[in-house]
Amino acid sequence: MTTEIFKTPMEVAVYQLHNFSISFFSSLVGGDVVSVKLDNSASGASVVAIDNKIEQAMDLVKNHLMYAVREEVEILKEQIKELAEKNNQLERENSLLKNLASPEQLEKFQERAQMGLRPLTPDQACPISAGSAV
Repeated sequence: MTTEIFKTPMEVAVYQLHNFSISFFSSLVGGDVVSVKLDNSASGASVVAIDNKIEQAMDLVKNHLMYAVREEVEILKEQIKELAEKNNQLERENSLLKNLASPEQLEKFQERAQMGLRPLTPDQACPISAGSAV
């Protein structure tokens, strides 16, 4: 970049800021960097125009991020709701099984849990005798 085309340090700074903002926002959207020369005769208007474009781009990025965050929050809320329902169902099943189990079965289960073993299957917990029914 040559600074001879610019009359003041302010114009140089505006040019650099402009090129930075174009490259930054085009990298966000995956576009090509566009080179733009400022009109030296209207540097005040150019600064305002660039500020407005930067503000618009930042608003666009902010809105996009807010939308993405809201969408993710909704997905997480739905997952929390499903997990809470599943937890309630499992707690009801657990309570029912505890009420239906005999004291001997509960004792065996607690012993196996303390040893770090897997729980017995229902046929292991209460084997059915092979006797004949009358």
